Amino acid sequence: MIIQPIIDLATICAAKGIKEAILSPGSRCAPLSLAFIRHPDIHCRTIPDERSAAFIGLGMAQQLNKPVVLVCTSGSAALNYFPAVAEAYFQQIPLLILTADRPAEWIDQLDGQTIRQTDVYGSHVKKSYAFPDSFEHSDKRWHAHRIINEAINESMSTPKGPVHVNIPLREPFYPTGEEGFDFEQPVQLIDVTSGVLTLSEDQKSSLKTQLGKYRKILVIPGQQKPRAEVRKLLSQVAQQKKATVISDLITNTHTSESVNHPDFILQTIPEKSAMIPDLVISFGKSILSKSLKQFLRSSSATHWHLQESGYVPDPYQKLSKIIHCQPIEILELMLDLQAEGDPNFIQAWKDSEGVIGENLQGIFEDAAFGEFKALACCFREIPHASKLHLSNSMTVRYASFLGNLHPSIEIIANRGTSGIDGSNSTAVGCTFTTKDVVTLVTGDMAFFYDRNAFWHKYNLPNLRIIVLNNHAGGIFRLIEGPAQLPELEEFFETEQKLSASHLAVEFGFGYTPIYTAEELDTALVYFYGKSIRPKVLEIFSESKLNAEILKSVKRKLKISIP
Repeated sequence: MIIQPIIDLATICAAKGIKEAILSPGSRCAPLSLAFIRHPDIHCRTIPDERSAAFIGLGMAQQLNKPVVLVCTSGSAALNYFPAVAEAYFQQIPLLILTADRPAEWIDQLDGQTIRQTDVYGSHVKKSYAFPDSFEHSDKRWHAHRIINEAINESMSTPKGPVHVNIPLREPFYPTGEEGFDFEQPVQLIDVTSGVLTLSEDQKSSLKTQLGKYRKILVIPGQQKPRAEVRKLLSQVAQQKKATVISDLITNTHTSESVNHPDFILQTIPEKSAMIPDLVISFGKSILSKSLKQFLRSSSATHWHLQESGYVPDPYQKLSKIIHCQPIEILELMLDLQAEGDPNFIQAWKDSEGVIGENLQGIFEDAAFGEFKALACCFREIPHASKLHLSNSMTVRYASFLGNLHPSIEIIANRGTSGIDGSNSTAVGCTFTTKDVVTLVTGDMAFFYDRNAFWHKYNLPNLRIIVLNNHAGGIFRLIEGPAQLPELEEFFETEQKLSASHLAVEFGFGYTPIYTAEELDTALVYFYGKSIRPKVLEIFSESKLNAEILKSVKRKLKISIP
């Protein structure tokens, strides 16, 4: 017997603009799954592995900027969502997580596929809801409608994020042949209208006066989606010498006027006293550069953070002012300042960026072939107006070291929790939302860890995968602690002998192994050509050599700086 409030759940989702659902097979969740599958306005995909399913949903919601529904059965299935739920929470990505459950009286009674699912995601969701387990009374039906409205509204309120609705279901789960699904029943909709938070004229005047007291200003955007107006204003702020703008690659704010190599600058420029700011203005989420964080923590700079609402972190240990506004308002105030910033401060950052940019290309040309040089070659070929997904560990750091990419390329990385567990799946989810080329650059550990991202029936003709395979977790050779340990190779690098060739055969992907720079140049000629299947480039290298190449690049940069 199909329960109408479960059908209404799908109706409410569709009415509130949710059009995508990722389902994982199960019996307890059958009524939920069928409600979404049979709704004419909701597109459903089925992904067997719940961990991959959740990251795929995350990758879709990240692009769509609205919730994607996740549906799973009871028990450990819900636990497998957890890594993606945490990532979505810290990246502020909306997800509507619907977990089927046993009725309350059967929890802790040794019943199959039964765990304690109420509030299972704890503080890693914006809110958890318990769906009614019976609907005889009209108040229960009203309550069910209200819960789904509230959950969707909460996921979309600033800051956005995942919400969880736990849904106890009793047998029978499957409709008889005579039962139909009525999506025309009246449902209660609760809509939210939100205005744009703006500063008053008095607040603007006061902030402008305060800004005028600082001459050494660093503007540091955090991770965010590309916004043309923000990028334009940042470019103008730097161009008019009101401040220095540091653009970590994952922030999607890099321009020709911004500082795009903060790690190399702070690791190789010997004299940094002229580069110390007296004010840091930040907005967005995390930044990648550890060197920049450490540099600012050791400074005496004041820190202002711009954010509409929600919890505000203090990554530089200097937070003194939280301004609830759109960053555009403060950037516009900066452009209205009469005076330019301190010329020595601005020039010190500009000169450092120029020296790094000029020397890096020549040093690369002379460097041995390895991951770093290979990635630089690949970056030159990534199509404009495309999406670039970067896995964690060394891949995203190499990309950050390289800096510049065409501003029309959207950079995406799972830097909420910075794990390697869902990089493939997030890229797959992104691919489901666009016809643009999606490039995934990943290390071997992240790639094989998430191989179930491709275990489904859906084709991905616009996906291109570049695997940097050094047969180990190479980042540990660059971290001072484990790099010095005798246990490095067995217990930190975790050497593996896998090749993506087997996966490519299994899933029918195009595949090319790369061992030399010449092979890479040849392969890149056709890599981005049209295809009905994804293509994989697997670039083989040695972990020890990669570590030496990166250290050599840093040494040569330091020597070549006057």
